[in-house]
Amino acid sequence: MPTSEKKECTFMGIMLTEKLILASASPRRAELLQLLGVDFEVIPSHMDETSRNDETPPEHVQRLSSEKAEMIAALFPDALVLGADTVVVIAGRMLGKPGNPGEARDMLKRLSGREHIVYTGFSLIQKKKGRRRTQVVRSAVLFKEIPEDEISWYVSSEEPYDKAGGYAVQGMGAFFIREIRGSYTNVMGLPLSEVVETLKDMGSLTFSGDQHDRGSNQE
Repeated sequence: MPTSEKKECTFMGIMLTEKLILASASPRRAELLQLLGVDFEVIPSHMDETSRNDETPPEHVQRLSSEKAEMIAALFPDALVLGADTVVVIAGRMLGKPGNPGEARDMLKRLSGREHIVYTGFSLIQKKKGRRRTQVVRSAVLFKEIPEDEISWYVSSEEPYDKAGGYAVQGMGAFFIREIRGSYTNVMGLPLSEVVETLKDMGSLTFSGDQHDRGSNQE
């Protein structure tokens, strides 16, 4: 569990000056944060992700990312908490996570041969310092026409069932994709470029060269 003490985490010139908590159970989001090489803790919020009738997809992911971060930040006010939520939208309809092979098959048929939009909202909240940042990132994904045998094969695997839209861009579902316009990591569930920019802007993440780089600059 996180402590209330400020903690510095360094790796190859990357320094995180706050204790960071990821308020998500998504292994994809954890994998993306791990690419930075900084320490963080995973404490899922386990919130109800049901959409409201009066909200658009961007409003939906923005609200949920904020509520997820807010829930964990209330428990650990010294920590910087990252919440995120992702939806897939096709022809104005939001696709969540399929609960069974029938739902997964229906989603893939809807996506087949068409472009869909992936929205991810992320929020960074630190209660003690009164800091809060929220952003929504949009990517467009074009699928090929998916034959029935490939759909049957895919829905019989375990991959579709914990992913918005019923596919994994970083997994076996990658070969369905013809084109991505926008952030690839956003389609995975966390727009890493924008998250890093926000952390730097908040003064919570810094980068520096190693000793070799500094020596080269002095020559």
